[in-house]
Amino acid sequence: MKRVFIDGSAGTTGLRIRERLADRRDIELIVLPEETRKDSSARRDALNAADVAFLCLPDAAAVEAVSLVENPGTVVIDTSTAHRTSDGWEYGFPELSGRRRRIAGSKRIANPGCHASGFIALVEPLVRTGIVSPSARLAAFSLTGYSGGGKKMIAEYAAALRGDGGAEDLLYFGARQYAMGQRHKHLPEMAKICALERPPVFSPVIAPHVSGMETTVMLHGDMVKGGMEAVRECYAEYYRANGVVRYAPAESLPAVVSSAMLSGRDDMFVTVHGCDERMVATAVFDNLGKGASGAAIQNMNIALGAPETEGLVCEG
Repeated sequence: MKRVFIDGSAGTTGLRIRERLADRRDIELIVLPEETRKDSSARRDALNAADVAFLCLPDAAAVEAVSLVENPGTVVIDTSTAHRTSDGWEYGFPELSGRRRRIAGSKRIANPGCHASGFIALVEPLVRTGIVSPSARLAAFSLTGYSGGGKKMIAEYAAALRGDGGAEDLLYFGARQYAMGQRHKHLPEMAKICALERPPVFSPVIAPHVSGMETTVMLHGDMVKGGMEAVRECYAEYYRANGVVRYAPAESLPAVVSSAMLSGRDDMFVTVHGCDERMVATAVFDNLGKGASGAAIQNMNIALGAPETEGLVCEG
């Protein structure tokens, strides 16, 4: 039985991971009493006693937690932004070419950002295969359920949707664009993992539902070698043998593709709509699933040699 410690188990991602692992017979959770949950000495002991340690912490606290790990056998899976572009850390998106094997052999795994997961799933295969140039000037938007904002935002939405706050509540019933200054924290990993020369113009949007995510990249025909058929074939081949990320032909989807389609799930589908002059490539998943805790557990499974989808909710 493998021992697992969640450092930061009170946050949204940590709570979800803990809930998911509670019934696993192959996992023993190391749980600190409430009075020692933030004690550095107790945390150090727990981190070094674990086969896998999840860091569900702010960036600075995650860096500090890593410094406490002295056991060379402890696999650290960091869900913060702190190490996603750092040398010595494996980016935890196993569906990308060659990464599953590297994750299996790594002791330091950076869990991807939620918006970044959708963007990278769409763009990395196109750049890798030469369909889209690394110098392409890309633009993307991404709709996310409000749970991505953590406990405070969840409480704000719950109150507003109940009508507790008066006229301002109406703002929560619409989509809310944010990070408009083009400094979103996921941009560095988007550019690095996709081997882009520059980050995309990126517009994240909070949607008035709890969970679910829909990330879309807009492509002009002159940016795409081989047109839309090349994009279709690329996705179909790249994700052909994977049960977590899959290609969904446009004709298999409803006319209106909702950002909540895969809410409560851990898988993702990618698709492309449009024509050879203008096309939109879209990834649909759950910001709490493949965008956070589901991805973390998938990476843990790979690192421990367990079945990759153990404990995940996926198609098939």
